[in-house]
Amino acid sequence: MKVILLSDQRHTGRRGEIVEVKPGFARNYLLPRGLASLATPGNIKSFEQQRAKIDAHHAAEKAAAVAAAAEIEGVKVSLTKRATDSETLYGSVSPTEVEEALSAKGITVDRRDIDLAGGIKTLGDHPVRVSLHPDVTAEIRVIVEPEG
Repeated sequence: MKVILLSDQRHTGRRGEIVEVKPGFARNYLLPRGLASLATPGNIKSFEQQRAKIDAHHAAEKAAAVAAAAEIEGVKVSLTKRATDSETLYGSVSPTEVEEALSAKGITVDRRDIDLAGGIKTLGDHPVRVSLHPDVTAEIRVIVEPEG
C-alpha cells in the first residue's frame, strides 16, 4: 500500500516521501495516528500545495527541540540503587527512573525518548541520549550510586 508520510518515521522514511508499506501497518498505525495519508492523486496534489505550511510547522518544532536540547545538554542526574560488591546492580536502571529524576529537576521528557543504549547495569557515570526530535538529540549524565 502506498502512503505519503506526514512526519518522519524511523525505519520507514522521511516526511513527504511516498513509500510502500504493508497494509496492516498503514491501516492500524500510520493512518489512525495521522502520520500518513493514502497516496491517491488527489492527496498527492493536496500535500504538495500544503508543503510550505507543513515545512514551517516542522521547522518551528525543530527550533523548539534545539532550544530544549541546549537547556538539558550536560545535565547530571543521580540515582541510588542496590548493588553487589562488584558494583553490579540488582536489576537495571529504567527510562522511567531517569524520567522521574529529570522531572524532579524541572525537566519534562517522555520516557520513550530516553535511550539507555543496552541498559545501565553497573555503578558509575553513564552517558544517556535523549531524542527530542528526529534530528535533535541531547546527552545527559546518569550517575548511579550504591544504596546505603
